Amino acid sequence: MPPHPPHPSQGPRAPHAPHDTHAPQVGIVVIGYNDAAHVTTAVRSAVAQGPVVREVVAVDDCSTDGSAELLTRLAATEPRVKVIRRRVNSGGCGSPRNTGLDRVTSPYVMFLDSDDALPPGAVDALLAAARGASADVASGLCVRRELPGGREVPWQAALYAAHAVLERPAQRPRLVHDTLCVNKLYRTDFLRGHGIRFPEGRFLYEDFVFAARVLAAGPRVALVPDRVYIWHVRRFADRLSISLDRAGITNWQARTEASRLAYDILLGAGQKELARAARAKFLDHELRLYARELGLHDPPYQHAWWAHTRAYLAEYDASDWAHNPAAPGRLIGRVVLSSPAPRDLPRLRDLASRPARLLPPYAHAPDGSPAWSADLPEVTLEPLLTRPVRLLPLAVDAELRPRARAALLRLRLHELYGRVAHAGPEALEVEWRCRETGRATARRTTVALTPSADGHWSAETTVHWAAFEAGTWELRLRVRFRGGAHREVTAHALSGAGLLRRRAVVSTRHAVVLVQPYATHSGALALRVAPGLRGVMSVVQGRLRRLLH
Repeated sequence: MPPHPPHPSQGPRAPHAPHDTHAPQVGIVVIGYNDAAHVTTAVRSAVAQGPVVREVVAVDDCSTDGSAELLTRLAATEPRVKVIRRRVNSGGCGSPRNTGLDRVTSPYVMFLDSDDALPPGAVDALLAAARGASADVASGLCVRRELPGGREVPWQAALYAAHAVLERPAQRPRLVHDTLCVNKLYRTDFLRGHGIRFPEGRFLYEDFVFAARVLAAGPRVALVPDRVYIWHVRRFADRLSISLDRAGITNWQARTEASRLAYDILLGAGQKELARAARAKFLDHELRLYARELGLHDPPYQHAWWAHTRAYLAEYDASDWAHNPAAPGRLIGRVVLSSPAPRDLPRLRDLASRPARLLPPYAHAPDGSPAWSADLPEVTLEPLLTRPVRLLPLAVDAELRPRARAALLRLRLHELYGRVAHAGPEALEVEWRCRETGRATARRTTVALTPSADGHWSAETTVHWAAFEAGTWELRLRVRFRGGAHREVTAHALSGAGLLRRRAVVSTRHAVVLVQPYATHSGALALRVAPGLRGVMSVVQGRLRRLLH
């Protein structure tokens, strides 16, 4: 990467085009490879942004499925669309984005992937923020849309709660958590003047490196709360996206390498606070994400993952571990560093869940202080003694015993080194929420917590099958403490004695319903509910999809 020229704040800022928000100002680079089913939809969502878009540069990375021909026909009817077909497939996303960036003639540029879309008004919102603040980068809210269900989950929503203008990225270190390049508008001269490009070739997680190069250049940043990007997540697609295709160890190796490069770029640019935030982000996000799924892989993968992660975390220094030492990612990292081989995977999985759960046993070091386990006393849990109760990794066990028309839900809240008793647990609020739609059942239950003789707390409630529609339902809990404090938790699914077996039950709404309690990837209790004959068919189809993928 070439040395950075002086930042515009150190001298006259590059002149902007006249403040006509409807004048063609923005070029949108759309990249695709063998995505004929979606690429024209993505391009049309860019064109539909209106006259503010001067050009849509569609880069086909040497597809063989007719994508380029579809784009060429679209360009024949829309003069703003320019089609570029690469002669050799790059194997990644960085090279085609660089190709498109080289062809853009507009003052501002955005990036769009072929299987995603821009919502109406996205470019107007970003351009208005960039122009109004004389910003080099304007960034907005991306939503992950799960398909085919359509459930939407905001990405890094806390960053985009309100309009903001940052003179430099270090004012908000959490910017390093948003490594997406697609929910942002960039001043083209800013990127070119600083030599900011994507890694070439088959480089996975190229956006990690690109985002670090952008932040390292110290741009003036405008943030907007508007939805500016729709990220489509197709978990059952024939060809999984890079972020979803985590079957092999090479994906984890690529992710750690991209994270290492991002850190080096920020540190090399003198952005020490951002570099430290990048390492913290790895622990809080990447490490937790992959640790949560580690138990799903075979032993060779687990041993390779563990060894690679230990080597990477050995690069961290004391200051990287000192901040927020009770955070789940840091505890997971310390366990990995302290053990030469994989261990305690179910417990690590629950600790990596969101919100975190720390399952028993709760051991002590020889000096009496809280510790991870008797044979890993060097992994101290002492910071939990001062962590606010609303952030404690509380463990609640859930046992669901289905009956004909309802089920008995038994819940057990574990003590945690005296912190729970000191806070005074009073009740549990119980709610079931549909993963596909985000809707909750009409009935939300509050049950009292009763202390047990063994120092824990228990509660019971009835689950009525008539309250559920078709879908996947996740159990959400809120522990209420004396004085008004509370903690949102999920429940660890107990699986003994056939508790998680699929059953046909009676429902006053649907006659017969197939119900399957199960443990999610993070070990939490959830329900698959399929009413009637149509529900039976959906269960069969879902099982086939899971077997195939």
